[in-house]
Amino acid sequence: MSENILFVCMGNICRSPAAEGIMNRLIDEAGLTGRIVCDSAGTIGYHAGEPADRRMRAAAQRRGIALTSIARQFTPGDFERFDRILVMDRANYEDVLDLDPTGRHRSKVRLLCDYCRSHTVREVPDPYYGGEAGFERVLDLLNDACSGLLDAIGAGHVDDHR
Repeated sequence: MSENILFVCMGNICRSPAAEGIMNRLIDEAGLTGRIVCDSAGTIGYHAGEPADRRMRAAAQRRGIALTSIARQFTPGDFERFDRILVMDRANYEDVLDLDPTGRHRSKVRLLCDYCRSHTVREVPDPYYGGEAGFERVLDLLNDACSGLLDAIGAGHVDDHR
């Protein structure tokens, strides 16, 4: 089993780097390092070259999660490099699919919350303009979704989602 996963949000400084960090920790804990590889990207390039937002890094650090990625913009080449592209919200979903006009890679693109087991929200909200509680809520949602995703991959149901 080998899987390349890309997490996508708008700026690649809050939600997607946090999902990448959480998933990498879960992969490590499951002994799957090297078999599942994660990356993250944004639908816009405004923050390209920057580390994750300091507030998200601090919130993740309090949970023992290191966010080390550097922001980059999603490119059409990512469709070829990744088996699964997990987006945070409907706007990200549409923005990513706009770069696949033939629809050839549509089946690779999913909302990350499709894998949540305890939370019922369909989208991961952007905490950028909110307070500390928003970052904590996002980390809770991402942990739930990433755990569900890892279980689905481990069970061989990589295309199944709620």
